[in-house]
Amino acid sequence: MKKYSVIVPVYNRPNEVEELLDSLNRQEFRDFEILIIEDGSSSTCEDVVKKYSDALDIKYFYKENSGPGASRNYGMDRAGGEYLIFFDSDCLIPPGYFTSVEEFLSVNPLDTFGGPDSAHESFSDTQKAINYAMTSFITTGGIRGKKKQLDKFQPRSFNMGIRKAVYEQVGGFSTIHPGEDPDLSYRIMKAGFKVGLIPDAPVFHKRRIDFKKFIKQVYKFGLTRTILIKWYPDSFKLVYFLPGLFLVGTLMLLILSFTVSLYFLTPIGLLIMLIFTDALIKTKRIKIAFLSILASFIQLTAYGFGFLKGWWNLLVLRRDERKVFPGMFFEK
Repeated sequence: MKKYSVIVPVYNRPNEVEELLDSLNRQEFRDFEILIIEDGSSSTCEDVVKKYSDALDIKYFYKENSGPGASRNYGMDRAGGEYLIFFDSDCLIPPGYFTSVEEFLSVNPLDTFGGPDSAHESFSDTQKAINYAMTSFITTGGIRGKKKQLDKFQPRSFNMGIRKAVYEQVGGFSTIHPGEDPDLSYRIMKAGFKVGLIPDAPVFHKRRIDFKKFIKQVYKFGLTRTILIKWYPDSFKLVYFLPGLFLVGTLMLLILSFTVSLYFLTPIGLLIMLIFTDALIKTKRIKIAFLSILASFIQLTAYGFGFLKGWWNLLVLRRDERKVFPGMFFEK
């Protein structure tokens, strides 16, 4: 029996799966199996998996499309490891990932854990800018897996591990998407299990490849947060309201700048300078720093709009989330 079972849901991403498997084949620590769950893809990765069948302990499953959460549950039911590790198909795993996990857990036992994410040098400039927006303390308050954060760490399914015993007691991912990972994290914490961050176990996460897709993604993230607050009222933190306040505040400043004085653009200009400087220091690329400004404003405004829309419909008007936002759920 392997100690770790790596579970990867896949939907029409054979090229990305090949890159992921190549990175897993370079791991220093090898006591893991891999379960690839093909979620009803029309462009499958079965041939890619076969290429690595001699080098890796890997199993391939094809099932009807039911969403990433149900696909991970499908994999967990068939996994034999003590720990169940989840990666997204668009991730690359550094060679020392499992070594870092082993070393950390030997000193700090956790029932559920996650690690941070970052951009690989091979990623496009747009992907690196989006990665900045999704990981920067300026734009997220650190809630997505940094050492300094404003909220209790919630593992994300692109880099998440749980004991199989936890799954057997708490159950798996729900039908909400996105948001199935923090939903599971909340249930695990409510059950009293120990959850934590392993800061030295990052993955390289490609995320969305263009800004149009990124807008749609973070808008859904904003909606998701209000659904989770409705389900778990104790989970509400003021940090979740910040993007919505940013959106309202930015609109007010723009209106005042056109109707009263251009000096009202000063706070926006200062924020742009702060993002540019921080991104330039972190990425060391002027182009990426400029793109990071756009990515950050998209992240804050689209998330803020989704959050405010969800807050009004679900927490003020008390409407049913599955009726108002049916596209947020994979119904069985």
